[in-house]
Amino acid sequence: MSSALKTFEDLGYFAIDNLPVQLIPTFVHLCDESAEIDRTALVVDVRSREFLDMFPRIHDELERQGVQLSVLFLEADDEVLLRRYSETRRPHPLPEEDMVAAVRHERELLSEIRDLADLVIDTSEHNVHTLRSVIKERFSDKNSAQEMNLTISSFGFKHGAPRGMDMLFDVRFLPNPHFVPELRPFTGLDQPVIDFLRSESEVEETIRRFVDLLDYLLPLFRREGKSYLTVGVGCTGGRHRSVMVAEAIKDSLAQRGFKGKVVHRDIDKDPQRYRVV
Repeated sequence: MSSALKTFEDLGYFAIDNLPVQLIPTFVHLCDESAEIDRTALVVDVRSREFLDMFPRIHDELERQGVQLSVLFLEADDEVLLRRYSETRRPHPLPEEDMVAAVRHERELLSEIRDLADLVIDTSEHNVHTLRSVIKERFSDKNSAQEMNLTISSFGFKHGAPRGMDMLFDVRFLPNPHFVPELRPFTGLDQPVIDFLRSESEVEETIRRFVDLLDYLLPLFRREGKSYLTVGVGCTGGRHRSVMVAEAIKDSLAQRGFKGKVVHRDIDKDPQRYRVV
């Protein structure tokens, strides 16, 4: 939470940690009267547990008053939270006898607030730097609420499926350059691999169908107010097929007026032998 709050400060938000929930309406009123404060970020956590049941009501009241607000909820797997507390040696704010019980109790107390969230970020696979990048991408001024921010992420299933995907395409059924000895050292960004895959009619057909589906869905997501969409494209190792297909999808969508970026999660991982899945 401290890393997230610091990022909001760097983005120009007036940031406050652990403001008592019952003071939020008063704080919003004071901000309305301020000529200097136009964006605020407030941290509410389980330390305010005696007032947490007030938050949904206050949230509804502020929305009725026309206050523009967004609830960002940060969470992580139990095992990750336990490890983080162990590494930082910080006590959990709930007075439970053991840490496991405290983490589970905290999740229960915050469940209603999570249901109100406009954006939930699972920080289990994030470090300080990647979390900062996600927050800056979503909350900096450069983003317009009317734009669809599309990210296409290639990955390898053998390294684990990524979290936080809105959609996921599995391309493990396509011909695999890994089993062509002269292509194995290359990646899906290299022309020999691209030419090999482009020569297969099913690759071209798959890309076309993926693009047609996204071309149909993106305006519908935008109509419903979704500003961010993350599409995963996975193959076995994350170095050949998924990389090439992700790039092809991005290029084809750009021709249809949809801007996006591509992230290749596993492209630099060692190309060791694996079984076809």
